[in-house]
Amino acid sequence: MARIIDTAVITRWTAASMAALEQRCAEIDRINVFPVADRDTGTNMLLTLRAASDELHRGLRADESAPSCAAAAAALAQGALVGARGNSGVILSQVLRGLSEAITEAAGPVGGTALHAGLERARRLATAAVAQPREGTILSVLAEAARAAASTGSGSVEEVAVAAAEAAAVALRATTAQLPDLAKADVVDAGGLGLLVLLDALVEVLTGRPSSTRPVRPVAAGAGGPVRCREALLIERESGSTEFDYEVMYLLDGSDDGRMAALRGELERVGDSVAVVGDGTPGGAGLWNVHVHCTDIGAALEAGIAAGRPHRITVLRFADQMEAASPARRFVRERAVLMAVAAPQAAELAREAGADVLEFTAGLPPDEDEITVALAGTRARHVALLPGDAGLTATAERAAAEARRTGQEVVVVRSSSALQGLSALAVHDPARHAGDDVAAMAEAAAATRTGGLLVAESEALTWVGRCQPGEVLGLSDGEVVLIAPDLAVGALWLAHRMLAPGGELVTALLGADADDELGERLAEDLRRTHPEVDVLVYRGGQTDYPLMLGVE
Repeated sequence: MARIIDTAVITRWTAASMAALEQRCAEIDRINVFPVADRDTGTNMLLTLRAASDELHRGLRADESAPSCAAAAAALAQGALVGARGNSGVILSQVLRGLSEAITEAAGPVGGTALHAGLERARRLATAAVAQPREGTILSVLAEAARAAASTGSGSVEEVAVAAAEAAAVALRATTAQLPDLAKADVVDAGGLGLLVLLDALVEVLTGRPSSTRPVRPVAAGAGGPVRCREALLIERESGSTEFDYEVMYLLDGSDDGRMAALRGELERVGDSVAVVGDGTPGGAGLWNVHVHCTDIGAALEAGIAAGRPHRITVLRFADQMEAASPARRFVRERAVLMAVAAPQAAELAREAGADVLEFTAGLPPDEDEITVALAGTRARHVALLPGDAGLTATAERAAAEARRTGQEVVVVRSSSALQGLSALAVHDPARHAGDDVAAMAEAAAATRTGGLLVAESEALTWVGRCQPGEVLGLSDGEVVLIAPDLAVGALWLAHRMLAPGGELVTALLGADADDELGERLAEDLRRTHPEVDVLVYRGGQTDYPLMLGVE
């Protein structure tokens, strides 16, 4: 039994919430009819909480002295913001942010006063995140929980948590009568149920008493008691969303409050279910998570580009999500290649070569769940999966195993870089037998030697000597093989070294901050010194290596 909220309580609550969401995820998905009946609210909340948990545990591992309660709560909120999935995930990120901010501002031990302040802050943030708040949603359930927490007037964290959870349960049952979509389907709000699961988990952690699995029964309008709750799902969308086909989400930085307000207005013009939430950095200069339902995907992305720097872009088609629930309609094509890519322009090259692309941010690789979802999203019976990063291979293998359990054939084609993935795609032939095609792609990837240039940030001892800040390190197969005075010289030296065993084709990918001149000079030098070699230069857009080289 806990008297205050501390780092240990936050850690246990996170674990208990994930376990409870995993247990009730399918139930929450089944009753999801608002704002779009795509059966993913439980899944999205679980994936968002897993991302939050991962960030929390990274903080725990990094801080040997154990992070403070405020630092732990902040890590949880930041992880949820970065990993938010769907409308429900975005709102959940704001619930965690509200609790985090209240814990940070608390003077002394974090008790009941901080908890009800956190729930009220969460209510305000979550409501502000949604362009058109509606009664009968998770927002209504959160509002009643916050109101009940404040009305206790208690400093006991247990009393406040219990009051909030009980009020949330009552508010959840009432959502059926508040929203026509829920009344037609005779269900309660899916997001509200997810929030209740989290509040019940908090009560369990604080009191030490296992929370019971609450029956979820809607309350009909004007009725004094519960009525029957069907599990059948009405495949209807909210009015105002039927005209939109896609859910678009992305992270965005490099902006400010004014441009983000303009972005929200522009997104409301092109679609609905708009949610724009940030991490609370003053002036809006921090990280934002953007969500919209629309048909014109390009317009949603262009609005983001005008506001800042969009990245980690996700686009889901509602029809695919709803039809995927029917096994007979799950696969609409026989073959696909899915490539994970951390460089936006390299991702476009992969798409042009015929691949489906899972785009991610360098340093934030996709987890097993994200890859599994992307595999399902190909809607292909057989998928060749290109991790494009040696560190992602094990995660890709686990995701492939999970996909195979659902009946999808997935083969991981080992590729340690985007260049090896592109080499594999260059020989991909959909008309060839699947096994032969996978073998050809694996052979092409393995035959591509890769290297890259990095600029040293500090003095260090390498395998080829001591480097100074600003000098350029040439890496081949993960090892430092040369030190050069600048990028142009380093590119030529590295290319010569990689061509020593032979080669017919050199492919260069320019990083996000690299000048076009770097690629032009390299191509010119190689055509003069190695006329027998073909040279291709593309913009890759990667942020880790100013230049990547592949030799085939």
